Amino acid sequence: MPFVTVSDGTQLYYEELGAGEPLLLVSGQGLDHTFWNEVRDDFADRYRVIVYDHRGTGRSDKPSAPPYSTRGFAQDAAELLDRLGIAHAHVYGHSMGGRISQWLAIDHGERVGALVLGATSPGNAHGVPRPSEVNALWTNPPADPQEALKAMGALFLSPAWIEDHLETVKALFQTTIPEHARTLHYLASEGHDSWDFLPMIIAPTLVMHGSEDLMNPTANAKLLAERIPGAEKYIVEHGRHSYMIEFREESSRVVKEFLARHPL
Repeated sequence: MPFVTVSDGTQLYYEELGAGEPLLLVSGQGLDHTFWNEVRDDFADRYRVIVYDHRGTGRSDKPSAPPYSTRGFAQDAAELLDRLGIAHAHVYGHSMGGRISQWLAIDHGERVGALVLGATSPGNAHGVPRPSEVNALWTNPPADPQEALKAMGALFLSPAWIEDHLETVKALFQTTIPEHARTLHYLASEGHDSWDFLPMIIAPTLVMHGSEDLMNPTANAKLLAERIPGAEKYIVEHGRHSYMIEFREESSRVVKEFLARHPL
């Protein structure tokens, strides 16, 4: 199985498919590379697509120290690209993956081609936080698996879509992550604050968001697009947190058109 070892000795699992300019897909909080299973093939006809497991998830190592941070996750991603011999790559991050991608573009700006920030925010200090009831559900989901799937799933996808694609939705929430890593991922995401550094991003940037997103409220898209120089904004109407899955054809098309306008 393909692994790379980053500077602190942590092993990260990754997969590649397709050929062309590199495109790194960055998963969100507590999620591994399988989050992208439904859409990564959409990009493999034109790009060398790289997906990977964050430390703490999937097949990657799960250290309990040092504390995780979105900036630290970005360093992991940069070192992954190093080990793969990739000097420049497009980056598409979703949710906490979008927060990680912000740091990639801030700290390693010369390496990022086009940047896509999906369903994300600049952090709670300057962004719009999720409603308290949603945060309570996210941190303390129902104990019953069926109830948890129904309640949590509705934050990501519409109930009608879930009913018609139940096996796909179950697969989305089958990521296994130990409790210590789940906590560390949550703290990393909650501690994110890139606000002061966002104007430093030089990569062409597309901010995408679902219009019905409660996990990362849609108003964050406007904040990011206004804060990042020259950024574009695209709202997927009726999309929830996982807009790229429910509205796959539309969102993948928009991202591919954006990437094509900004070759490496």
